[in-house]
Amino acid sequence: MDNKEVQLLKRALERQKKARQQAERILEQKSTELYETTQQLKEANGTLENLLSEKVSELDNVFVNIIDPYVVMDMYANVINMNTSAKEFLGYDNTKEKVNLTSLVHQDYLKYTAESFKYLLEVGTLKNYRAKISVKNGDEKWIEINASLIFNTKREPIGAQGIIRDITQEMEIKELLEQQRKQLDIIVESSPLGIILSVESQIIKSNRTFTELLGYTEAEFKKMKFEEFSKVIEGPSANEIVMQMSEGKIDKDVVIKRYYKKQGGCLIGKTSISAVRDYKGNLKYVLAMVEDITREREAEERLIYEREKYASIIANMNLGLVEVDTEDVIQFVNQSFCSMSGFQEDELLGKKGSDVLRVQNKNVLDKENEKRAEGESDSYELEVLDKSGKIKHWLVSGAPRYDGDKKLIGSVGIHLDITTQKLLELQKELLVKELEQSNKGLQEYAHIVSHDLKSPLRSISALATWIQDDYKDVLDEAGQENLTLMQDKVASMDKLIQGILEYSTANDSALDNSSVDLNKVVEKIKESIFIPEHVALVVPKPLPTIIADSTKMHQLFQNILSNAVVHIEKEKGLVEVLFVENKTHWQFSIKDNGVGIPKEYHKKIFEIFQSIGANERSTGIGLSIVKKIIDRYEGEVWVESEKDMGTEFHFTIKKEPTNLNS
Repeated sequence: MDNKEVQLLKRALERQKKARQQAERILEQKSTELYETTQQLKEANGTLENLLSEKVSELDNVFVNIIDPYVVMDMYANVINMNTSAKEFLGYDNTKEKVNLTSLVHQDYLKYTAESFKYLLEVGTLKNYRAKISVKNGDEKWIEINASLIFNTKREPIGAQGIIRDITQEMEIKELLEQQRKQLDIIVESSPLGIILSVESQIIKSNRTFTELLGYTEAEFKKMKFEEFSKVIEGPSANEIVMQMSEGKIDKDVVIKRYYKKQGGCLIGKTSISAVRDYKGNLKYVLAMVEDITREREAEERLIYEREKYASIIANMNLGLVEVDTEDVIQFVNQSFCSMSGFQEDELLGKKGSDVLRVQNKNVLDKENEKRAEGESDSYELEVLDKSGKIKHWLVSGAPRYDGDKKLIGSVGIHLDITTQKLLELQKELLVKELEQSNKGLQEYAHIVSHDLKSPLRSISALATWIQDDYKDVLDEAGQENLTLMQDKVASMDKLIQGILEYSTANDSALDNSSVDLNKVVEKIKESIFIPEHVALVVPKPLPTIIADSTKMHQLFQNILSNAVVHIEKEKGLVEVLFVENKTHWQFSIKDNGVGIPKEYHKKIFEIFQSIGANERSTGIGLSIVKKIIDRYEGEVWVESEKDMGTEFHFTIKKEPTNLNS
């Protein structure tokens, strides 16, 4: 039931009350006339019943037109007479059955009824007696009775008369209003919103939420006016709103106010102001509901700040930003994207991106759009034609876009122009191919040269041997020594040619990677190189088995070990092969107690054709081959040594190298 219906029912009850009050006045007037008549009946000698019957007969004629139920009873509440309305309302007929009014009263109102009857006897009249009764059909009714006593000639009460009003509907409305009021009180007190009721800027009611928000008690609020603890920061002033409400121009308005707390500090409140009017439409109260939006406002301000900050960054960054809907229609572009594509903003907005930009690899774009639909983010390359028709290569980082309800509404892409890098990559690929061809040619040339050089060397060596054998009786000691020296030079030349060949193939891409037991590698090296009798080559603990090219590992260890064993002048020479395992690499160390290497040569020895001193047996290629192989396995090589203090060669080999074929 809404407020308008309640107001209509109230007006109807008011009219009924006025009509019944008029009927009661008539009843009292006629009762007085009846009493005067009974005084004049001094000559009547009838019994009490006849007297009452005569009076009731007269009353029947008087109240025959009264709408409300009318009842006459004796002093024991037995009905003597009742009008038609009373018979219809109560369901009883006193002419057919005995009716006692007390028996109809609800048990909850028996005590109240006894007290009211006592009051009637003392005063002579009873007004606004209200109780609940049960009528004949079992229905419970609320009634209101206005009654007066009936006296005999001696002024002794002999009965009572009264008009019964059915106030059931009125009481139901009252009860409903009371329930609604209680419910409203509960809602108001439990509301998360602060609620204030005021009259002419004077607060008359505030709920618990509002008192907790600002820290004042309700009693303190009743002594204050709004302007003492609040200030409008958005919207019209409170006086302006109340004025418009008073003039009937508006019933509601919303303003944003700053509210000041009792203990200091403030909050921002969204304040909804409503007019409460009486049945004539006049402004009676002003109701204000306050929602604390301090956090929301702070979040909005931060969001605005972030948006402005990032909007400036996006607008000026070198990355092109594009937002499209689910149909690939462009919704937003920044200036960088316009510069990248050659189009103006109005030439792009509202157009389908893949069409206006003439994407050359649409199959890639179609697959990426499918990923966006599934909520996936990804990076990919696009080949497009800009406005002038030039081919552009873009690196795109794409992600799905959602609305506030987490519904997919499109995607956003950040574009980086990699055209220059792409051209450089193509040039690099060409250069790599050319370099591969050049390396292949050089390797072939190295093999040919080594073959062509070794052939005459072998011939020279053979001729020297023949001369030495054929003319051994003719040549003197000096001649024999020269031929021997020639043989040594030929051997050195052969060794140099072999070293150059090995160096040229150290980066050969054809690697045979497999499990290599380094213990077996070292054993084979022991058998193949010259180790002086006073030198011991030892492996203190077993070496690991690694994934590598067996030939390269043999070259690597042999070149270091062969240098180590021949540069020891002490009485007892010692060469040790050690290792430690790191997370990503194997680290090997080859230590000797030889002559050592001066610090100025620590880096120089890894360069080709660089050797220490005037050792004619050294080609200066061995350690440069070591460096190339270790680089191949993404490791490092270094030396720790001082003159006459021995040498430690350290190198690392990556466990899982990534550029084995580079």
